[in-house]
Amino acid sequence: MDLETVFSICNTAVLPGWLLLAFAPRWRWTQRIAAGIAAALALVYLIAIVPTFGKGEGGFGSLHDVEQLFARREVLLVGWIHYLVFDLFTGSWEVRDAARLRIPHVLVVPCLVLTLLFGPIGFLAYLVLRAALRRRLDIEETTSVEAPATR
Repeated sequence: MDLETVFSICNTAVLPGWLLLAFAPRWRWTQRIAAGIAAALALVYLIAIVPTFGKGEGGFGSLHDVEQLFARREVLLVGWIHYLVFDLFTGSWEVRDAARLRIPHVLVVPCLVLTLLFGPIGFLAYLVLRAALRRRLDIEETTSVEAPATR
């Protein structure tokens, strides 16, 4: 399969997850579908990165090295899939966290759009919204999970 086709498939594959997060956040299947899409793309990422890893020029030591690394279309595609997976994961977390904290979903939707389009800006917008409504700046879970009893 050519790189353009994989790119198009991956770009299209994330859309149902984002649409569900925006328009059906409390539907019992929304988080499962979004996580499934992210996991499927993570598998595509794995399949795509194995043949490219360690081949070619570039690296992560300098901006010039990163430029050289992403000059190869195969690596650029892998990098894009990386963004797609982590942005969808972040958007899913925003929706779960907002529901847990009872933040009105209508206020979260702009953060989701920003997360889809500009990743870290959307995440930052959600954290600012969260802090403004809670009047504190933590991201700790308020519930704890008890360890299973040992026998």
